[in-house]
Amino acid sequence: MVFNTGAALLDAIVLSVVSRDLEGTYGYKITQEVREAIDISESTLYPVLRRLQKDECLEVYDMEYGGRNRRYYKVTSKGNAQLALYRSEWRRYSGKISAILREV
Repeated sequence: MVFNTGAALLDAIVLSVVSRDLEGTYGYKITQEVREAIDISESTLYPVLRRLQKDECLEVYDMEYGGRNRRYYKVTSKGNAQLALYRSEWRRYSGKISAILREV
């Protein structure tokens, strides 16, 4: 994709992906789902997850899977409020950009 993905948009995408699973989801699955929209490496994704956790938008817990611990991420109430704000801003922003880029 030729357009850069800023931190706020990346946060919005990650929060949206994680919010799909009410019980939480794990890093590899998040990476795969985010890659459906944008090209992202795991080395880019994990700092985003840590930042969202630090900002109290995500909670983290570990569960055993196949004899190993797997780290899960779940959206908090603060994260849901932030996601609602991102979605509202995205509708307004993308509508304006689409109007400008529309061919006549």
